[in-house]
Amino acid sequence: MRGAERGFLLLTSHLGDPESKPLTVAQFRKLATLVRGMEKPKENRELTLSDLQALGYGREMAQRILELLARQELLEYYVNLAARTDCYPITRIGPLYPQIWLQKLGLDSPGCLWAKGDSTLLSRPAIALVGSRDLEDENAAFAAEVGRQAALQGFVLISGNARGADRLAQESCLASGGQVVSIVADSLEKCPDTPGVLYLSEDGFNMPFSAARALSRNRLVHSMAVATLVAQSGNGTGGTWNGSILNLRHHWSPLYCFRDGSEGTVALVQMGAGEIGVEELTDLSGLAQQEISLFDQ
Repeated sequence: MRGAERGFLLLTSHLGDPESKPLTVAQFRKLATLVRGMEKPKENRELTLSDLQALGYGREMAQRILELLARQELLEYYVNLAARTDCYPITRIGPLYPQIWLQKLGLDSPGCLWAKGDSTLLSRPAIALVGSRDLEDENAAFAAEVGRQAALQGFVLISGNARGADRLAQESCLASGGQVVSIVADSLEKCPDTPGVLYLSEDGFNMPFSAARALSRNRLVHSMAVATLVAQSGNGTGGTWNGSILNLRHHWSPLYCFRDGSEGTVALVQMGAGEIGVEELTDLSGLAQQEISLFDQ
């Protein structure tokens, strides 16, 4: 692992220590921007307190960054521990990192992900499916058909492994011979070794579930696909709604809601999402066109 990749891991991962405070995406973005613009020292050396203070950091924050970078022994231990459960890191500057995240998210893309499964799935064209945990029957059927059609049409399915729409689509995709990238908000240790599935997680390979992690992964699910399909959404509330609104605002991928007449669907369509029925899923590649969002008006 290159030195720069180690730096990404040290700064953005908990490394199994729940008391540690790695940089948030915003903090890491700021540091990356500042370091990119700083005058490089003539000699090959590590960042110092003086360097960081010269970039505008106060002493406390500068010291925190240096403490994160000093966790070299913990990093070695954590990477080796991950390998025992077939987990491995993928850093933003490594060869396995999804280029689509760099293109769509830029410096808001995660500095490091932890993976379990077949990393070659990251280079395949993908369709994302999101939706509520508690589904109406017709919405559940839509989620399952998205998974099936993704498999039949050669798309990797991107999902979040949550109860409800996510798992219905994932199971349907795999049952039809397809492949899945599941971006989880829980420990990768809980994920089985499933053929055709790649599990991804921010923060660490053994970090427990949190609502904050569930919300954070929305940008990764939506931005990894040529289009994102919404099986069912609440109106103004919930993770599916939150991720869909952010997608419409940032144009991560064209967004299509199942035509169910619900308040959530009507509201998202008014903001620029498209509508789609089960019968229109036979040409997923045709969905990869940007809709006009309310946020552009």
